[in-house]
Amino acid sequence: MYILKTEASFDSAHFLAGYDGKCSNLHGHRWKIILEVQAEELKDDIQHKGMYVDFGELKKDLRDLADSMDHALIIEKNSLKETTLEALKSENFRIIELDFRPTAENMAKYFYEKIKKLGYNMKAVTVYETPVNSATYME
Repeated sequence: MYILKTEASFDSAHFLAGYDGKCSNLHGHRWKIILEVQAEELKDDIQHKGMYVDFGELKKDLRDLADSMDHALIIEKNSLKETTLEALKSENFRIIELDFRPTAENMAKYFYEKIKKLGYNMKAVTVYETPVNSATYME
């Protein structure tokens, strides 16, 4: 089994609605995503001979996903009062509303599923929300 890894980072803010602790308050992270894909066999075409995928392609796909989350407020849908949400939007703040609480665990699964849809044979995605705290998702 061949396993390829690459990583990307982005900065964003979030909070955990309904949580009893300091993470219920708005705060930011330098998120790091580590992507692992796998293959039993390597390709044999001229361009990709001896590879599962070109690292440049893999890095670009992960980087595009990380860039889409960069410098945004990531929130769970319906976690802010409508007036608060509208006020933030009227100030042109970039807000990403997700169907789940933006924990490291849920973000790992989210990135895993997004990359998998691009056709990669996934192994795992690990998301660090601090340099020492991470969550990994794999099927």
